[in-house]
Amino acid sequence: MGYWSAENATEAYIKTMKMGKIPNEPETAEFISAIAAGNNAKLMVIACASAAGPTTLGLIAASHQTGGKLVCIVKGLEELHLSKQTLNKNAKRVEFVVGDAQHLLSHDYKSADLVVIDCNLQNHENILEAIQNDREKSTIVLGYNAFWKDSWLWSRSNSHLFPIGEGLLLMRVAGKRDNGGVKSGNLGGYSSPRRSHWVVKVDKCTGEEHVFRVRSPSGGSVVKA
Repeated sequence: MGYWSAENATEAYIKTMKMGKIPNEPETAEFISAIAAGNNAKLMVIACASAAGPTTLGLIAASHQTGGKLVCIVKGLEELHLSKQTLNKNAKRVEFVVGDAQHLLSHDYKSADLVVIDCNLQNHENILEAIQNDREKSTIVLGYNAFWKDSWLWSRSNSHLFPIGEGLLLMRVAGKRDNGGVKSGNLGGYSSPRRSHWVVKVDKCTGEEHVFRVRSPSGGSVVKA
């Protein structure tokens, strides 16, 4: 990770769409896929509240685009079996781990480039809080199903809540290797002083939401038009 690739983001977005739209959260899956691939994430970890679904499919597309590794954390054997059934042949492209997401993310996956959390997890607040501390390197953190939750209260000042799907929380946590652990809102690379600016535009005729990422010297924010 370390630079933004518009080509990777576009390819991952399209691949996610082609893998089959699932009615519950297709917009979220496609957006997360584009973020992961665009940032050239090599180690991606997702923690699911139940069985793996469309968001995991999006990350599979992203990992294929970047040549990275995808780890999926589920809480039990039942969720593991359901995940493999849901993903079908794509399950072989995922490394499944059964266990406590908070412990695993805080100890085993400190070097992850991208962490995705299902905010339907009962202890998602504790997970979000824990992964903001003592990271080995800069990590992009995404929380989906974030509406009607207090997730954003646990994410400190550098987070953004997007009106995508059931709510998408986005933040970046700097690691020990990046500016002495100082938090940053730039999702498109480490060295540039220009930060990411996210614009959410709603089509008044169709109601569709379009999210654009542009460079801005004033820092990241969300503008709804």
